[in-house]
Amino acid sequence: MKAHSVSAFLLPLVLVHCFINVIALSNRLSPSMSQGRVAVVTGASRGIGRGIAVQLGSEKFTVYALGRSSRKSSSPIPRQRPVAEGLDLTVESTAEEVTRQGGQGHAIACDLSKDNEIDRILAEIFAEEGRLDLVVCSAYSVPLGTSLRGNFWEQDMDMWDTVNGVGLRQVYAACRAAAPSMIETAKTTKETPLICLVSSFGGKSYTFNVAYGVGKCAIDRLATDMAYQLKKHGVASISLYPGLVKTEGNLQMLEDGSWDEASGGLDLSQGESPAFSGKAVVQLAKLKEEDIMERSGNVEVVAELANEFGFTDIDGSQPPSIRSLRYLLPNFVFPQIEKEAGKPIPQW
Repeated sequence: MKAHSVSAFLLPLVLVHCFINVIALSNRLSPSMSQGRVAVVTGASRGIGRGIAVQLGSEKFTVYALGRSSRKSSSPIPRQRPVAEGLDLTVESTAEEVTRQGGQGHAIACDLSKDNEIDRILAEIFAEEGRLDLVVCSAYSVPLGTSLRGNFWEQDMDMWDTVNGVGLRQVYAACRAAAPSMIETAKTTKETPLICLVSSFGGKSYTFNVAYGVGKCAIDRLATDMAYQLKKHGVASISLYPGLVKTEGNLQMLEDGSWDEASGGLDLSQGESPAFSGKAVVQLAKLKEEDIMERSGNVEVVAELANEFGFTDIDGSQPPSIRSLRYLLPNFVFPQIEKEAGKPIPQW
């Protein structure tokens, strides 16, 4: 059979296969119902939280952006990583970008390390909106002036208290405060609210230090155990794993020369944009009830969701999952082989 005959034979099969995949995906996604849905994103002034908030805006969500950084602040924010000069990383700028993207952005400057702060804020939002469809917990803090890497017996308790204060305790507080409103939303709207906890691969394998890993593992377990209790109320809960992310803080570390030591030599050029995580959350929020409830309690990897749902990063790239060979071989396996062999691997 001639080459052109083979192509002519295969082309209809390829088109049918693509059509079936599109139909299967559309059957799992709810009709466009983002307009009118209400989301709360913590840590929304910068990094992954900001990327998620803005992407939700593009889906016409009403987004409440929570964070410490505000144009109204008259004093420096403690425990905040350095970023490039001139960036407007405030809850106000995030809310404005949400609105520019087609949503309704609202800025709420707050310090989630203060007990009862999140309770008050979520109660006010629910009283105003009458619903709460999505809560994304992305706020996180690390000690400044000390390396994340180190033996746990050589790090003081500030390491534990900082990474697991906002990063774990206040995540639990936010979920606890949000649950009644989300249960009520499920009852009145017949839709499936979602709690999304931003975690990392540190929940599965050693990363940075003991306090960091214990906190991330606890976040994953929080998502799982909440899912167990929330299932009968029609509310879903998942843990989200971004990969290596080009946050404003990480890019500044690259600029000032501290990135390699802090990251262990990871190649940030292969990283994801914060918006990539936002696109993943958008897809999860679009799933029909049976599909999101089936995933409830699971860990979802941003790069793997991109492959599943067919979306790319903002530059059109498809960053690999950190647990894929495409990522592991060049970043860990090949460098170790080269180190032991004393010579580079051939570029075949």
